[in-house]
Amino acid sequence: MRTHFIWHSYLPFILLSFCVHCGSSGSACKIKNRKADCSHLKLREIPSDLPTNITALDISHNQLKTLPPANLTKYSQLVYLDVGFNTISKLQPELCQVLPLLKGLNLQRNQLHALSDNVFTYCTGLRELNLGFNIITIKKDSFRTLKNLKSLDVSHNGLSSAKLGSQQQLESLQELVMSQNKITELNKEDFLFLSNSSLQILDLSSNPLTEFYPGCFHAIGNLFGLNLNKVQLGPSTMEKLSLGLSNTSIQNLSLSQVQLSRISNLTFNGLQRTNLTILGLSNNYLSVIENGAFAWFKNLQTLNLENNKIAHLFSHSLDGLSNVNYLNLKNSINKKIDDFAFQSLKRLEYLIMDDNTFPEITPKTFTGLENLKNLSLSKCIITLGTIKRTITNRTFSSLADSPLQFLNLTRTKITNIQAGAFSWLGELKTLDLGINEISQELTGQEFQGLSSIETIYLSYNNLLTLTSDSFTFVPSLRKLRLRRVGCSNLDISPSPFHVLQNLTILDLGNNNIANVREDLFDGLHQLEILDMQHNNLERLWKHANPGGPVLFLKGLQNLGLLDLESNGFDEIPGNVFHGLSKLRSLNLGSNNLNLLPELVFNDLASLTSLFLQKNLITAVEEEVFGTVFANLKVLDLGSNPFDCTCESIAWFVNWLNMSKTYIPGLNQYLCNTPPKYHSTVVVRFDTSPCDSAPFKLLFIVSTTVILLLIFVVLLIHFIGWRIKFMWNVSINRVLGFRDIDRPQQQFDYDAYIIHAKRDKNWVYKNFIPLEERRQNNEPIVRFCLEERDFEAGISEFEAIVDSINRSRKIIFVVTNHLLKDPWCKRFKVHHAIQQAIEQSRDSIILIFQHDIPDYKLNSALYLRRAMFKSRCILEWPAQNERVSAFYQQLKSALKSSSRIW
Repeated sequence: MRTHFIWHSYLPFILLSFCVHCGSSGSACKIKNRKADCSHLKLREIPSDLPTNITALDISHNQLKTLPPANLTKYSQLVYLDVGFNTISKLQPELCQVLPLLKGLNLQRNQLHALSDNVFTYCTGLRELNLGFNIITIKKDSFRTLKNLKSLDVSHNGLSSAKLGSQQQLESLQELVMSQNKITELNKEDFLFLSNSSLQILDLSSNPLTEFYPGCFHAIGNLFGLNLNKVQLGPSTMEKLSLGLSNTSIQNLSLSQVQLSRISNLTFNGLQRTNLTILGLSNNYLSVIENGAFAWFKNLQTLNLENNKIAHLFSHSLDGLSNVNYLNLKNSINKKIDDFAFQSLKRLEYLIMDDNTFPEITPKTFTGLENLKNLSLSKCIITLGTIKRTITNRTFSSLADSPLQFLNLTRTKITNIQAGAFSWLGELKTLDLGINEISQELTGQEFQGLSSIETIYLSYNNLLTLTSDSFTFVPSLRKLRLRRVGCSNLDISPSPFHVLQNLTILDLGNNNIANVREDLFDGLHQLEILDMQHNNLERLWKHANPGGPVLFLKGLQNLGLLDLESNGFDEIPGNVFHGLSKLRSLNLGSNNLNLLPELVFNDLASLTSLFLQKNLITAVEEEVFGTVFANLKVLDLGSNPFDCTCESIAWFVNWLNMSKTYIPGLNQYLCNTPPKYHSTVVVRFDTSPCDSAPFKLLFIVSTTVILLLIFVVLLIHFIGWRIKFMWNVSINRVLGFRDIDRPQQQFDYDAYIIHAKRDKNWVYKNFIPLEERRQNNEPIVRFCLEERDFEAGISEFEAIVDSINRSRKIIFVVTNHLLKDPWCKRFKVHHAIQQAIEQSRDSIILIFQHDIPDYKLNSALYLRRAMFKSRCILEWPAQNERVSAFYQQLKSALKSSSRIW
């Protein structure tokens, strides 16, 4: 309750950052911004060589026995002076005369005993005075000239009376601290010296007070707050105090640890004629509150009953508190709460009931709380509902008429939530179920009725299994905490989060998650914070992952903070952060990352904090980090095994020397390799030998020539046939022998099928049915099959040539049988390829029924896959369910143009 004006107001005066040695005095005072700290230097006198313009001087914790004003003459601009913790026994009136601007004076823990009548004559500007822990005796009106004083501390002085003067004075005083003295009684005239003040705080705590005479507080002009903590009042003395405060303006009364074990309807009788709004009764071992005990507090707004031992809260124990809006019952009830115990608290908004023990919450426990907004039941030992530690749909039914917005159920050992458990709380915005023992599958029914919910905390529970409907009834949710709840498998479709379109914060940390789908966060366009640290996601970003890397971050365009620490990542796809242009903080610490793709961070235009500590990064190269380092304010690359070579870190070292980015622990960045630099600090790496521009140019030119030569050789080796083919076509067209692809209607067949004789049955089985298919009014596909479509009476040689010429495409059914069939090898395949070249047509389609290596294809038929476009190379599927897809690919290839360009 005490407001420490001196230390709060002038604490910045003693915050220091560097030292200035004050040579002649032998001291080492620290000077900063006109503030001098000379504390703890064993000084016997005030240093004489400090700057004359200082405004604050701290000379506490030294060996000063006197405080001569003459020694302070040169420091006339002082506003604050601290000489506490010395052995000064006397003050001289000239002190304030030589310090005319002084506003704060700290004299605590000295040996001051007698204050002369004129000791503060020149201290009219003083506002804060601390005389605590001395042995002063007040005989005269020593404080009468302190007209602007706001705070006075005379605690721990052995005072036997609260009377500090015989006439009106201290008219500006707001705080008077008289704790830890020997005051045993308060008389009517003790506070006459404050009759013209508006005292905000009167602290009489830890005094042996036993008697409060009637009207003892009436002399104070306008008393607001009274602190009587640790005053052994007891029930009888409490009644006297109540009468002593009757008809005063007091509003705040603190009675912590006053041995008030029982409250009757007479205890606070005298306080009915006050405007008391705040009452503190904590730490009193209070065991009984009789019905009507608070009937006198019609204006009370805040009541603190924390840390008591109330065995039974009766149905009328809290009667009379109709205006209370804050009630603290933390650790105060240990047995029973009657039904309707809170029914008189019509305006209560905050009810704190943490750390209590009572049998159950009944359907009438909270009846009458018509304005309750905040209810905290953390650490309560309660039998919830008929099933132990289960929240049923009746547990909070007594809150049906309350506009409850916050419910705290942490550490209550809840094991299960039944359907509709919170259906009564339609206005609830925050539900905290963290740190419990819940083990169940969330079907979504548990949160039914929470139509206004914005935040749900479920972190630190035993085992929560999520389903696609887990959050169906809470689409308004904005914050969801699911840290360490055992939901390791999120490979669910649709995602458990698919309805949470308003979600801004999602915490999935410490769940050992290993399987997620790419659409896990689809639709979460408002998500700003995603925490997935301490999971097991490393497989999802590997290129060797079946189906390729799982890019589960796509679509999160408003994401501002992403935490992926400790996931075991040793590989990052180059486009994994694509679209995250608003990301401000990225944590990839404690993984196994080494080589990073060049453009991996290029989309992170707003990134200001990057954490890559405890990885396996050896090189920090401009190509990878140049763009993202431009706007960084915080960078952590600690505990990485840096390779201190020109190629690896020269650019990084140069950047460090110019950057203003905050890099914690930079002096612990050590080289790991080569052995020459092992354990050397990275910033000390000499980059001057790395300036080798001519050699770089030579290296680039030579490397380019070599690579170009290798490329040409490989190009001729693999696609030389196609180059030659294109050259021949170009020459023919330049010379005028140009043949265009005939229109579709001039061909009799869509394709001529070349196959081995042993594959005839397979061809008929799989291609004739395709001729009979008709989809979307498309024309029927027609194939030319030798045994069926050759004209009778002409030779097979002529029939083959004629059929190939009449077919738009030529299909090779490539099998091991085809490679061995002499008629196909020597004539059919050769003629088909020759005709394609002569007519400048790209009309050949390869269908591989068997897995034929390219070298066998080239050896048998002088063909390579690289000679053909990818759409013209098809694989017969091994699974029956993929045959339909194969037919679609075949139809696309048949419809494609046969023109070379």
